[in-house]
Amino acid sequence: MTSYPDLELYIAGRWRASSDTLPVLNPADESVIGALAIASRADLDDALAAATDGHKVWSRTAPATRAEVILKAAALMRERVEEIAYSITLEHGKPLAQARLEVQRGCEFFEWDAAEALRAYGRVIPSAPDIRYIVLQQPIGPVAAFSPWNFPMSQPSRKVAGALAAGCSIILKAAEETPAGAIHIARAFHDAGLPAGVLNLVFGIPGDISAHLIPQPSIRLVAFTGSTAVGKHLTEIAARNMKPVLMELGGHAPVIVCDDVDPVAAAEVSVARKARNTGQVCTSPTRFFVHEKLYGAFVETFAERAKAIKIGNGLESGTQMGPVANHRRKNALEALVRDARDKGARLLAGGECAKGAGYFYPLTVMAELPEDARAMREEPFGPLALINPVRSLDDAIEKANALPFGLAAYAFTHSASNAHQLSERIEAGNLSINTLEASVAETPFGGVKESGYGREGGAEGLHHYMTVKNVSHRMTI
Repeated sequence: MTSYPDLELYIAGRWRASSDTLPVLNPADESVIGALAIASRADLDDALAAATDGHKVWSRTAPATRAEVILKAAALMRERVEEIAYSITLEHGKPLAQARLEVQRGCEFFEWDAAEALRAYGRVIPSAPDIRYIVLQQPIGPVAAFSPWNFPMSQPSRKVAGALAAGCSIILKAAEETPAGAIHIARAFHDAGLPAGVLNLVFGIPGDISAHLIPQPSIRLVAFTGSTAVGKHLTEIAARNMKPVLMELGGHAPVIVCDDVDPVAAAEVSVARKARNTGQVCTSPTRFFVHEKLYGAFVETFAERAKAIKIGNGLESGTQMGPVANHRRKNALEALVRDARDKGARLLAGGECAKGAGYFYPLTVMAELPEDARAMREEPFGPLALINPVRSLDDAIEKANALPFGLAAYAFTHSASNAHQLSERIEAGNLSINTLEASVAETPFGGVKESGYGREGGAEGLHHYMTVKNVSHRMTI
């Protein structure tokens, strides 16, 4: 059965309605599909109390038992993949096939971190015979987490998986525009037997919630995925209250196409990835720096394939790219394209919105952009590809590193020397060569420079959710 869920808060193991609500829209036709409960100050205080009590229970629960509950919840989500994917497509607009993959990806995060819960090792430091130094890894405490709208299920999964696997309770403030993914996560954990208060889910005015939650003494970590501007703001609040943060912030991913690859194949792979999630991905390939020897063939193929992308309602068969998520993204893309064209960039595909209802924006390709074009400096967060020629690998690396962002970067090359240079010199937390997949559950993910700090996933994924305690034990007084 596929239906859109009731949009309630989840606090202390119970679902909670609210008289104050926000409408949730379907971006494909701008219709209202639900009324989202908004947390009051009293709701937030209840969530804080619940998380405090839940942490006392969960932090003392054996890692194997924690893993068992997490894996049971992940199995329930896999069973409910069709219902969850339908909800995601309805509220976000992405094609149903992509929504299914997102659910599966979110489950992989839970499954990986459940296993990592069993490997949160401490150590014994060699010492004199009458004293022992023991290093313990312990849950840091209740977490305030904030997830974005672009991946309604997999982004909350990263936060919830890391916190619960480490033994922490969590208050999750998920995105108001796309709440269903987080609600389905809470449902699964409720049905899996997670103790009350360990996972709490709230919605509301983002600034009001962060301003209230972060300073509270019971909150021990702030985890956020979103824009650099908001990340800086939350980090300031946390710093004033001496709270550590885990920040996965914006990017503007470069793609370097070296002179030793097939430009047609590289372009075809790039178009498919650029269209994924309608380009609304912090790791989306956006700034293409193509060796001048391959530039003509690459640009021609890219533009042709972009024009062929089928845009439509994500629930309709054959749709390859859905609408952008809201009118703000549509307006922002129009402004960036207009600015680039005014400054001399060539428009090769797209650039004009479809008429009628829905926030549809075509996959847009621009070439020969000047460095002062806004699109070259600001993350477009949409289906916009920017292609410029470069003379050499050195030239490409310099341009790739020119921005303050450093989340993901990509390159196409078959040269071991090129790959070595890229690995050593590219300033990004994630570099992918001959693939446009930035991360998987078993690899660490995060940025450098203004793209944040800390890592989610991989063996490093639980580090921020734990604190290190040194115990010095002398056997006699």
